[in-house]
Amino acid sequence: MNSASPLSHTFRLIVTGGGTGGHTYPALTAIRTLRGRLAAEGRTLDVLWIGTADGLEARVAPAEGIAFTTVATGKIRRSSNPLKMVTPANVRDMARVPLGVAQARKIIADFRPDVVLATGGYVAVPAGLAARLCRRPLVLHEQTVRLGLANRKLASSATRIAVSSESSVPLLPESVRGAAVFTGNPVRPEVLAGHADKAVEVLGLRGFDRRLPTVYVTGGAQGSQQINDVVRDSLPWLLSNANVIHQCGPSNVGALQQLATVMPSELAGRYYLTGFVGPELPDVLALADVVVSRSGAGTIAELTALGKPAVFIPLASSAGGEQAHNARHLEAAGAAVALLGEVTGASLRDAVGPLLTDPGRRDAMAKRARGYGRPDAADRLVDVILSAASG
Repeated sequence: MNSASPLSHTFRLIVTGGGTGGHTYPALTAIRTLRGRLAAEGRTLDVLWIGTADGLEARVAPAEGIAFTTVATGKIRRSSNPLKMVTPANVRDMARVPLGVAQARKIIADFRPDVVLATGGYVAVPAGLAARLCRRPLVLHEQTVRLGLANRKLASSATRIAVSSESSVPLLPESVRGAAVFTGNPVRPEVLAGHADKAVEVLGLRGFDRRLPTVYVTGGAQGSQQINDVVRDSLPWLLSNANVIHQCGPSNVGALQQLATVMPSELAGRYYLTGFVGPELPDVLALADVVVSRSGAGTIAELTALGKPAVFIPLASSAGGEQAHNARHLEAAGAAVALLGEVTGASLRDAVGPLLTDPGRRDAMAKRARGYGRPDAADRLVDVILSAASG
């Protein structure tokens, strides 16, 4: 039993999860939304984040003013061959999990949260197991269509399992389906509030022809060599049919800049190359008519919430092949195009071309993508958290 009433002045929340942005930013968005919901009721939120010292969450939580602590944990290095997973490194890391559970159990017992929210990543396992031992409500949030490894381990301990796709529910073990709630994947509100004209102004896109569609190419914060290569091979063709904003990663700018210098000035004027897109991302997304990107859970949540036609080039090494699974799932619904296996400049042109030349096709794909988007996912997840606290 919780000693704190869900209607008490202060709501106490432990968040665990992280390692990557896909696990970290949905948690952060949920925290911000819950804090705002409680403030409107004259209540406050006390949050403690349990993560790893070298994960993204170790930087994000303190920057947000959130108390942060760590526990021992172990990372499983995956292989398609189960026998190859029995490695000294995996055995050593798994031996650390019981210590992490003991540490997390003391943290939870001392903090006495109303709810523990776990968003995935191997750090979530010790705290999630400790929540069960301390008899605290555990809410899991899964960003991908299939449960990640950490959430699979915790599913039987969860009070609620918040999923980002309705198609996730039949994939859950039958014994835990009753705990599943469809919320969607929380998207930062600022991503949904961009302005196309502001992108043109802030980035100085004076050479862009606004009569043509705009393609936004991104390989994530560090860029993607695979995506950069296929775009490079298609660039003159792309610029004959569209404006292009290309976020290539900081280390890849030089080589691509050299390519731009040998193009006709009219085409070069339609090409904006940058290593990184920061605060201007919402405006860039507002300007984009088509997006070429990886298919991580966060990216999909943002693009579907915005209703953006997309050509996905999944990261082949993503955990459990989740990016390919995500891309196939949306392609089957006509909400995106998935390029799997070996991707070439020619296959990129075949995928992007019909979207550039046929506004009706773009509109139809945008409508289907929007049908999968959940701009209100953070509010829905907060509803689940509050419901779990009230029993």
